[in-house]
Parts: sequence; C-alpha cells; structure tokens
Amino acid sequence: MTAKRALRPRQGILDIAPYVPGKSALAGGGPAIKLSSNETPFGPSPRAVEAYLAGAKTLSRYPDGSARPLREAIAKLYGLDPARIVCGAGSDELLNLLATAYLGPGDEAIYSRHGFLVYRIVILARGATPVVAPEKNLTADVDEILARVTPATRMVYLANPNNPTGTYLTFDEIKRLRTGLPDDVLLVLDAAYAEYVRANDYEAAIELVATTNNTVMTRTFSKIYGLASLRIGWAYCPDAVADAVNRIRGPFNVSGPAIAAGVASLEDRAHMQHAADHNEVWRGRMSEDLSALGLTITPSAANFLLVHFPRANGHSAVEADTFLQSRRIILRRVEEYGFPDALRMTIGTEDENLAVLDALKAFMGASGAKRQ
Repeated sequence: MTAKRALRPRQGILDIAPYVPGKSALAGGGPAIKLSSNETPFGPSPRAVEAYLAGAKTLSRYPDGSARPLREAIAKLYGLDPARIVCGAGSDELLNLLATAYLGPGDEAIYSRHGFLVYRIVILARGATPVVAPEKNLTADVDEILARVTPATRMVYLANPNNPTGTYLTFDEIKRLRTGLPDDVLLVLDAAYAEYVRANDYEAAIELVATTNNTVMTRTFSKIYGLASLRIGWAYCPDAVADAVNRIRGPFNVSGPAIAAGVASLEDRAHMQHAADHNEVWRGRMSEDLSALGLTITPSAANFLLVHFPRANGHSAVEADTFLQSRRIILRRVEEYGFPDALRMTIGTEDENLAVLDALKAFMGASGAKRQ
C-alpha cells in the first residue's frame, strides 16, 4: 500500500512572514489622516488621471507587452537606452523577478539590518538563504555587507534611501560597495524614494548601471508620482539582466491604463516638483518640531520620518499609536523592522502634519521632554 504524502510548498516558503502593509483604515468608519504608507499627499497628476480614464475605452485589448511607450518615456527623461528598461507591476514585482532569475537553493543574498521586508521574502521564496548585515547609525554599512560575502553570495539588495529609516549611502560609498563585491554578485539598488533626495552626494545609480554589467536600479511610480494603486515600477539593467528578466516576466504585466498614466506622469514635471518641494520644507519642519517634544528623529532623505519614543513614563510608541488613532491619525508601526519603540510618519499635507504635531504635543505633555 502506497504511503500517503502531504502536499508541501517548496523549501523556504513556510519560513516567510507575510508582508503586512501599514494600516489604512480605523474602526467606526469616517475619515482618517493616513500617514502610514509613504504615499504622496497630492495624489497623481491630473494628466495621469485623464490618461488613465481614457484607457477605459480599450479595456478589451491587451496592452503593449513590453510597455514600450512607458519605457521610451522613461528613457527620454533620463537619457537611457529603452532596451535596458524593464517595467513591472510595481518595483516589488521586479525585485521578485530578479530573485527568480538569479537565486536558488544553496545561494545567499545580503540585505541590511533594517532593509525593506520584501527582500527577505523574495530570497526565501526562491529557496535561497537571507544574510543580514548590521548597520551603523541606522544606515547600511558597506564594510559589514562586504564582510558577509561568501562564495555562495549571488545578490545584494540595498534600498537607497532606506525604508523605514530614511537614511542613505553616498554615491562614493555605493561605488565602493560595487568595487568590493565579486563580479558575479548582482547589486540591486532600490531607489524608490530617489525623487525626494536633495543631497549633493546622492546618486540614484543610473551611472553605475550604465558602466557595469552587474548592477540594477529599481524605481517606482507609487511614491512621488501618486500611482500606488496602479502598481507600476521599472528597472534599469545591464543588457544581459534585462534579457533574463524579460524571459520570465508575465507577457502583459503592466496594464494599458497604467502605461498611459505613467507616461502622462513623467510629462507633468511641475506636479512632481511641487511634491518634492513641499516634502523638503515639511520634512525639515516636522523633524525640528517633533525633536522639540523630546522625541528622537532619524535624519531622513525620503518622504517620511522615523520617530523614536521613550519606553518609560507612559510615552511608548505603542501608547502613542493608540493615542493618535483616538484622534483618527494613522502612522506606521515598525516592530517587524526591529523598531518596537518607533513609529514611521509619512509627510502629509500642511493640515495633516500640523494635526500630528498637535496630537503628539498633547500625548507627550508639557513636561514630556524633561521626563525623557
């Protein structure tokens, strides 16, 4: 008699903790200030909305399988070769496709201690081993990453700026990392927040991709372009990497309306610039005002702040989250990133930012800074 065998997923799948997004609604219904998902407070460009709605007329038709109009628009804006651009359903899909193409059982992939949770998920999903590199001052450390390279290392995932800390590595450090990695290790630079960075020593890595055959940069339309619900991302790759990813991606992985909206977003530079300018002003102001309450703010180059709360005196991050929700304000809990004493706040509109500030003033109390 044949013994019964249980159906099981492949190695590594059951070791994955499912990704949990930021809370998007509160009990009881009604409006809430949602600053938990790093979304732009200004929504998409009106041109993008118009292009998306126009796409409703052709919903019965398959989209361009290579997302050619979008790739060409990206290439025109940045001066790139469109053949080396691959588009996907958000940059998350591209991170997955890169892992599918280059990782398998017995391989290792490195990411930093507080890196984006999706990296661990895609590594384990391919049966590979995730390797975590410690950070310095909540910032990825090139030397710690290089110290963990072994003959089994195949990839390094690095968010720059990083989510949820907002910290970044200078372009000189990125180049030092690439030089120190073996040639057969793919460096994946996740630049989802690149449009928000104003630092002179930062570069999103277009130059590095253009001059090496083992570096990839991923970008997204979900943040500053306000198209998170449409799921559009893109990667700039060496020719051989683009070829590998195109062989395994879905043949129509970006919808027609999404392609049209993405093209229109790139054409409306004023809308994007307004969002970046607003973020620069309010990121600085909120950092100063929250620090004045006795809270610790990790310096950020992105469109969010990591706000650290004291454990004692009834002023913990968990208690702050409960208090904020009582005022219909939603920030992001980040325990799964290793920050049980912090909340991540997306920079919102002026009114939203002031509402958070007023709520935290009330929460901390007039003597909150002294008690910390």
